[in-house]
Amino acid sequence: MREKVEAAIAKIRPHLQADGGDVELVDVKDGEVRLRLTGACAGCPMSTMTLRQGIETVLRQEVPEIKKVVAV
Repeated sequence: MREKVEAAIAKIRPHLQADGGDVELVDVKDGEVRLRLTGACAGCPMSTMTLRQGIETVLRQEVPEIKKVVAV
């Protein structure tokens, strides 16, 4: 599953990098994906919305077995 998540993140990453941010995959375990937002995304007040409505939506479409996405 980790490889599928990494492939999905690779599709999202250019959009985040265009705004000065990025996302790092920390861990995938038991259907839970742990991510770290970096760069401009780390301190952005909209980062929660980016995580839920952007990253999590794409990850769940690409890897349906994901149960939860968590920012660390």
